[in-house]
Amino acid sequence: MSNLFPKFSRTQDGLDVVMEQRLLQATNRLILKSETCTGCGICIEACPEEAITLGRLGGYGKGAVIDDAKVSIDAEKCSYCGVCVIMCPFNALNLKIDEEEKLPILEKEGFPEYDMVTEIDEEKCVRCTICDEICPREAIDRDVPLFEGADDEGLDRQKALSAKTEFVVDDEKCNYCGICGAVCPAIVVKHKPFSPETGMIEGKVVWDEDLCDACKVCVEACPEEAITVERTVESKKLPGTVTIVQEDCCTCTWCSQNCPEEAITVEKIFEGDISAAVEKCPAGCDICVEVCPCNAIHMQENGKIAINSDFCMLCGACVNACPGEDIIILKRTGIRVKGKETDLFKTIKAKLLSPRTSQVREDQAKIGEVQLKSMETA
Repeated sequence: MSNLFPKFSRTQDGLDVVMEQRLLQATNRLILKSETCTGCGICIEACPEEAITLGRLGGYGKGAVIDDAKVSIDAEKCSYCGVCVIMCPFNALNLKIDEEEKLPILEKEGFPEYDMVTEIDEEKCVRCTICDEICPREAIDRDVPLFEGADDEGLDRQKALSAKTEFVVDDEKCNYCGICGAVCPAIVVKHKPFSPETGMIEGKVVWDEDLCDACKVCVEACPEEAITVERTVESKKLPGTVTIVQEDCCTCTWCSQNCPEEAITVEKIFEGDISAAVEKCPAGCDICVEVCPCNAIHMQENGKIAINSDFCMLCGACVNACPGEDIIILKRTGIRVKGKETDLFKTIKAKLLSPRTSQVREDQAKIGEVQLKSMETA
């Protein structure tokens, strides 16, 4: 075994693939989260060392294993610069230097990063469930208590809203008959010991506000009309918060376009257009539907695909996975970034803004790899 440095290795840790570079005084690890990777190929365009290649996608890419992941990274070619980590829109890559997550290229302002606009207006948000249910990337953190409507063991529904309830008994009308206490767990009618000394029924009505849901059954049941219940809602919002986990958000805009209160603002990190020549689609093929991380593609009744560009973030996973010729055409026109656009970034940007489409995999020497062609030769 050689004692010379650097030393390289490529191993698997669960579903993660770990590329390691051991130097004399430091250890660099680039970690690919295979389960999170979509095979969009952006890291390939971004890699300055051309150390990343596409692997199997679609139905071929199920069950992540080290030699069958959606992208393959050469541990020896990799410079462990972290550019792929910055450019991955799905947070599928991490760089660790001596076990600490670091990106020196960002710290030294040698590269820009995505300008992520993902905001929820706290004043407008009513804590509904739509954004949480609709998000294809599970990027919504809905930190709201469970109530009995959603879970049998959830909190009582009367605790869902902030409200003040007033319960008043008219002592002159009340005869302490006990009916209100018999029908409502929030009320207890306490009688004084019955005594021939007075020959009267005496006592008091004890009300527990925490148990009262202001249903007013006691008001309607009281034969003497001695009870008044008034409930004032102080806030119609459920308790808790709803936030976007920016690291998991791909800016597909499903949440912002469907929020009933228009409380969410999300700006896509890529600008451009995507189209599909559906007449060329192989009958019954749904690989692009399967791999789309934004849930922007669906199968029509005629067996052909349709792309809803409103929800497409132009990642390119569908183009990479398509087994047909010139079916899906991707044209990016802009990238939202913040920070200085260095020469390295401009080179990468030019690659990412180059239109591309799919091609039939005819090269037998590259079976299992994705073969693309630029629009200039399409």
